[in-house]
Order: sequence, then C-alpha cells, then structure tokens
Amino acid sequence: MQQAVGDSFHGLPVIDVSALVGGGARRFEVAAAIAQACRDVGFFYVVGHGVDAGLQDELVDASRRFFARPLEEKLEISMARGGRAWRGYFPVGAELTSGRPDAKEGIYFGSELPDAHPLVAAGTPLHGANLWPSGLPELRSAVLAYLDALTGLGHALLRGVALGLELEESYLEERYTKDPLVLFRIFNYPALPATSRDASRGVGEHTDYGLLTVLKQDESGGLEVESRDGWVEARPIPGSFVCNIGDMLDRMTRGRYRSTPHRVRNRAAHDRLSFPFFFDPGWHAEVRPIETCRGDPPRNDARWDGADVHVLDGTYGEYVLRKIAKVFPALSGALTPER
Repeated sequence: MQQAVGDSFHGLPVIDVSALVGGGARRFEVAAAIAQACRDVGFFYVVGHGVDAGLQDELVDASRRFFARPLEEKLEISMARGGRAWRGYFPVGAELTSGRPDAKEGIYFGSELPDAHPLVAAGTPLHGANLWPSGLPELRSAVLAYLDALTGLGHALLRGVALGLELEESYLEERYTKDPLVLFRIFNYPALPATSRDASRGVGEHTDYGLLTVLKQDESGGLEVESRDGWVEARPIPGSFVCNIGDMLDRMTRGRYRSTPHRVRNRAAHDRLSFPFFFDPGWHAEVRPIETCRGDPPRNDARWDGADVHVLDGTYGEYVLRKIAKVFPALSGALTPER
C-alpha cells in the first residue's frame, strides 16, 4: 500500500487511494498510510485516484495552447478584470512569494458560481464566475470537468485523513467542507537560459493555507520538499498526483501533522506546467483544534516564516484574505470587505 519510490525520493510515500474513492474495508489501511505520511513529512503521492487520464491530457493540451498566445491576448482575461472573485490571468513576475516575484505566469480559477449564489450576492471574496479566454472553449470544458473530479477526490482524501485521526469519516466534511473553498491554478514556468537554470527560483519557500493541495505535475520536475534530511525533489511519477497538507490541518492537529515548506526550482530546458488544486475549509468556517489531538503545538519560531497558525482567531476566510493580499498587493484592494 505505502512504499518509498527509490532512494532519490527520500521516503516520500506513494499511496493507492482507490479504496477511499470506491469504498471498502481497505480504506482503513489507506487511512493509516496517509496518517503516517502526514506525521512524517506532510507530503505523499496519490495513485489509484480514478481521475480520467484523457481529461488530464485535454487539460494539458488546452493549457499549452493558451500560454502559447501573445501576451496581449492572454491579458484579455487579466486578474484585474476578475474583481472580488480573484480569477484570471497574471504575467510572469506578477505573483509574489515572501515578497519576491515568482518566475511563472498563470490563471486563477475556482468554483463556477452564478451571481445569484448567496456568497456571490453577498460580495464574498474568492467566489464568483471564472474568466474564460475567447476562442478556446476546450479550456473551459476541461477546467470545469477537472474541478468536479478533483473536488470528489478531495472529499475522498479527507475521509481518509479523518479515519487516520481515529475520527468518524464524515468529521471534517460536516464541520469544514460541506461547501468547501475550491481554488485551482494553472501555472506555466517559461524555459530559462541554460546559464540561469541551476539558480532559478520558480516559487520561493512557502506552506499552503488550507487543508489539502492536490498537484498535477508535468514531466519536468522542480518541486522540492523540506524533509528532515533537507530539501528533496518530489520527482514526477506518471499517473500520480502529489498531495500535501496545509496550515489548517497543522492547526487542527496541534502540529501532529506537518504543514511542510516547499518550493519550485525550474531547471527545465522547456516550459513547465503545474496544476495545483486547493481543497479548503468553507469561507465562514472557524477552524479549531481537534479535541483528541492533545499536547502543545510546536513553537512558532520553528516555522519557515515565524508565523503561528495555532493562535488564529476568526474564520478561514479572514485568514486566507490576509495571506493572499500579500501575493498580489496591487490587486488586494478588490478584496476589501464591503460594508
């Protein structure tokens, strides 16, 4: 069930989650493997996920066609036009990590919600309609189908997380993800000159904000994870996703599960595509420690940024707003709560 894929992976486990997706007694075995991975490193590969390979190929092909367009065409769906929904395209260098520009361009997506949806009607940030490029309907169809598939996988994985914590399968869904905040990004890392590849910074060191991230990589590699032995590369495994836990699971478990720093070093001689999907608590959820996870959390100075996710107050929406306002400071005014 759980195995290390060669010495070069430094123990990052590969977990077949088909029993969680389809049900069956083996889901307890899968849950135990996930629990071990969350305790040890906070990252694991997911196989047996059931997400259609043809759909993934369609998503990749449509994404490549979009990023091959001239910049002025891509800017037709600029994030500046996405408003409070926080959707659309950004060019290379526009997104910041820890205050420094990333060497990537990308498109922000989320759940496709109509104006009449209660959260949209209330002006809730990060909720609304996506922006779609003209003349590329296959991107819209692929993204929406992929969002549906990954949302189902996110629910299945959280059932495994709950079982691994010796909770009811529905514990996390009932409290946090009946109406999850679902966000999806498509990133393109342009090829760099050979002289700068070894020192390239695709994305700087960071942790993710929410519950689970499910990442589709292309064949280029470049994702690096901070393990107890130092930085290790999470090399692509065909047919797999890379899954990692975020700050909210770290908080819920009082640090038993690690929200692990990671980064991207783009050394590819060609463009690199990356597809992170974020499955997070609902906007109004107040994330609290799980009663059965006892003990004191680690000191905040042990974290990469010195922040302390164990002293949060308020809702997940308030937390994530504070975080993402630093990612695109020029656009952060669009997210100011309406009064």
